[in-house]
Amino acid sequence: MAVAAYACALAERRPKHLVLILAREFASNLATATLIVNEAGRLVFFNEAAEALFGRPFAGVGEVPIDEFTASLRPRTRGSEPLPPERRPARIALDDRRAVHEKFLITSADGIDREISVTGFPLFAHADEFVGVMTIFWRE
Repeated sequence: MAVAAYACALAERRPKHLVLILAREFASNLATATLIVNEAGRLVFFNEAAEALFGRPFAGVGEVPIDEFTASLRPRTRGSEPLPPERRPARIALDDRRAVHEKFLITSADGIDREISVTGFPLFAHADEFVGVMTIFWRE
């Protein structure tokens, strides 16, 4: 168990890929809510516009597994059915390496229900070098 924890800690400390660094810089200059996930499925950044949408700052969340973070928003269909991870844009872009768009409901940390549109797409450094996912959100 200690070896696995150590390996995980080392993986978290390794330098981020240049594409993720540039994606973060790009996102930090957008007025559109944007979230970035690395190739291992960990949230690595969301911008100020996303902080307003999610009801909490990135600094308060940190680099956590994307499914854990997304689950905290209680994503659900417009019919209020829970939206499973395999139907969430960030997870689809991560697993299938393809762009996807979806509309659904979330509950932000401040308790406000919001209908959002989400587009997730994979980030590649080269044709065969997947480095993560960028997800963009709009309020409906």
